[in-house]
Amino acid sequence: MQGRVEWRGGSSAVGETATGQQIELDWDNGPTPMQLALQMVGACALADVVIGLKERPFSEAWVELDSTRASETPRRFLSITMEFHVVGDVPVKLLERVVDKTLEKYCSVSSSLHPDIPIEWKVVLHEPSEA
Repeated sequence: MQGRVEWRGGSSAVGETATGQQIELDWDNGPTPMQLALQMVGACALADVVIGLKERPFSEAWVELDSTRASETPRRFLSITMEFHVVGDVPVKLLERVVDKTLEKYCSVSSSLHPDIPIEWKVVLHEPSEA
């Protein structure tokens, strides 16, 4: 995997993948790199959960994220908490197994973090009428 991040002046930069996909960055006026890193942990895990639910009937899925960071440089993550929400007819035990396997084995982003960063999680299953 390759990529490039190019400074565009001030606090602006653009990240580009090897295939030319781009994301605009502005660390003063937009998401910071650490905010994006936290969101990418969520995006990776959520993708695995959606794939893991396979043919189960659900209409929405999201993950709410919280983290603590060190107060001194480097202000790395000290912990991450994830709350997975799914709207649909999905057995809660299945959802818990999928999330557990995702964070234990499949999510390459969370697996790339320092191993001493605890990631806690829980699931919230919503009936379709709750959405």
